[in-house]
Amino acid sequence: MARIPSLSLDSLKEPFYVPPTPLFLCLHLFFGSLGQVTSSYPSMASWSLMLFISLHLLPLATSASQDAFVGVNIGTAVTDMPSPTQVVALLKAQQIRHVRLYDADQAMLTALAGTGIRVTVSVPNQQILAIGQSNATAANWVARNILTHVPATNITAISVGSQVLTTIPNAAPVLVSALEYIHAALVAARLDSRIKVSTAHSSSIILDSFPPSQAFFNRTWDPVMIPLLKFLQTSESYLMLNVYPYYDYIQSHDAIPLDYALFRPLPPNKEAVDSNTLLHYTNVFDALVDAAYFAMADLNFTNIPIVVTESGWPSKGDSNEPDATPDNANTYNSNLIKHVLNNTGTPKHPGVAVSTFIYELYNEDARTGAVSEKNWGLFDSNGRPIYVLHLTGSGTMLANDTTNQTYCVAKEGVDKKMLQAALDWACGPGKVDCSAMVQGGPCYEPDNVVAHATYAFDAYYHKMGMADGTCDFKGVATITTTDPSHGGCIFPGSNGSNGTFINGTSLAPSSNSSSSGSSLTIHASSSIFRMTIFVVLLSNAVVLL
Repeated sequence: MARIPSLSLDSLKEPFYVPPTPLFLCLHLFFGSLGQVTSSYPSMASWSLMLFISLHLLPLATSASQDAFVGVNIGTAVTDMPSPTQVVALLKAQQIRHVRLYDADQAMLTALAGTGIRVTVSVPNQQILAIGQSNATAANWVARNILTHVPATNITAISVGSQVLTTIPNAAPVLVSALEYIHAALVAARLDSRIKVSTAHSSSIILDSFPPSQAFFNRTWDPVMIPLLKFLQTSESYLMLNVYPYYDYIQSHDAIPLDYALFRPLPPNKEAVDSNTLLHYTNVFDALVDAAYFAMADLNFTNIPIVVTESGWPSKGDSNEPDATPDNANTYNSNLIKHVLNNTGTPKHPGVAVSTFIYELYNEDARTGAVSEKNWGLFDSNGRPIYVLHLTGSGTMLANDTTNQTYCVAKEGVDKKMLQAALDWACGPGKVDCSAMVQGGPCYEPDNVVAHATYAFDAYYHKMGMADGTCDFKGVATITTTDPSHGGCIFPGSNGSNGTFINGTSLAPSSNSSSSGSSLTIHASSSIFRMTIFVVLLSNAVVLL
């Protein structure tokens, strides 16, 4: 495991670094004799083992009765990032009820209002130094980013930074102060029982994590971790941990079997056994989470729950990343969701919820680094699934097979004249049957160019077999997974269920809809008349696609 750099800060003088056993050696010791107690560790007398268990395997009372949830992270390093309303439409269509943001974007929080979706917002790393040195700055941050949005937006947690200790160690001395100041502002607003405060950690701060019972936090960080854990305990919050079995698998030099990393079932005689506790581990995820529990116990904290703030598997990688494939990503995330929602907990704390946020909603093509860094998403920026999760019997989260349930809709905010021109072409040379949009037809209402263009675009898109390039219309159309059908207006490709909002535009009948047909460029009833003439006079028009 890579050494965590020492700090030259007044509050962390003479950092104590304990060089860990090389990761690949630890893993060989843990996984090298599957189905057997690891013989590399000395045997223990029964009383000694019971003492160890009594000290380190105490039941975790906090949140034990709560059901686990699965959420998603929403990164925004996307070249063509969907609008907040489009993001929310995708979340609703996929029945995603928990999200984690890497900031407190005002437009995103506004779009989430009224949805009931539980939101974890974040203080960006670059703001921690200022907040950690001024309770007034922290109070202003809470007032601006929290108080203006609750209760309409269901904010339930604040992550003060992400992987601060390993990415911006210069902020480490004020990290706990930043959490305390943010929490104090919530107390003043009487929101502290509703909104929990924590900070997300990389699992790399845990050393000797295989076997889990040997794990401890890098001693360099004791001056931060001890007061941090005290804060989490006192405020009844939880440890946020980023868990990536993919990286542990890659760094193990084949010591970790791929099946262990992917949650694939193995017979009991193939399971890894922790020699100190005799606990059996069937997957790397549980082993890493238990390593965090043991690391906290090593500092005498045994009742702090864990929420995994990031976990996933890339669907594409460089030539030296052969295991970053859609099949492996599908297998990992599908099995992860099942595992979490089954409320099985971990071997150390069976039945205790380990709620998890999948990394991530969209592929972030604008990220730097290896190809795999850009390909952790469940969807592309058009809302098309990268792969179809296998979630039979695992509840409703992401349970829809959306491979053939994509729709072509009008983009929000585009020029109405361009939209009208594209609509004219679709119902003319595009040979779309637009009769459903004539007055009295099931898709006549709402009588506006956005609604009618959406129907025409989707009809053409499905007529062309949803082929690449058939949902563009000179840039005024986009693909969504949310069914735009409404009332009796059933769109091509629909399974019959009705959507409610597409690109922020309600497609339900409106009392303010006009049927006067007075505007040729806005009202689609007039557009239909224009389409008829368009077909007769412009049969050789240039394709807009």
